[in-house]
Amino acid sequence: MDKPTIEAQTGPAPEDIVIVDLIEGDGPEAQPNGLVEVHYVGVDFESGAEFDSSWDRGQTIEFPLSGLIAGWQEGIPGMKVGGRRQLTIPPEAAYGPAGGGHPLSGRTLVFVIDLISVG
Repeated sequence: MDKPTIEAQTGPAPEDIVIVDLIEGDGPEAQPNGLVEVHYVGVDFESGAEFDSSWDRGQTIEFPLSGLIAGWQEGIPGMKVGGRRQLTIPPEAAYGPAGGGHPLSGRTLVFVIDLISVG
C-alpha cells in the first residue's frame, strides 16, 4: 500500500470518535490491550495540516495500545491486519482541551491507520 491522502474534512468536528474502514483487512484482529504494528498519517481536522506520519520516516511503528491516546485505544481494536481505517478523534479522546500543554491540545485529529501486524 502507498501512503494515504486524507481528504479535507467538511462540516463541524464530531463530538465522538468516528471510525470508518477504508479497506477491510482479512488477518488477525487487533485486541484492546494488544501490541500493534502500524503505518499512519495524522492531520488536523480543521486545517488539514499533517502533523505526523510514519510513512515519512520510512518505517512502521509498533506499540501496545494501552499506552496510546484514548481514540486509538477505542478505534483500533477489532481492526484486522491488512486493513486501513480512518479515525476522527475529538480533543477529549486525543490530547485534551486547549491549553493542555501538548501542541495538539484542543484539536480534533484525523488519522488513517494501516494495521500491519498484531502481537
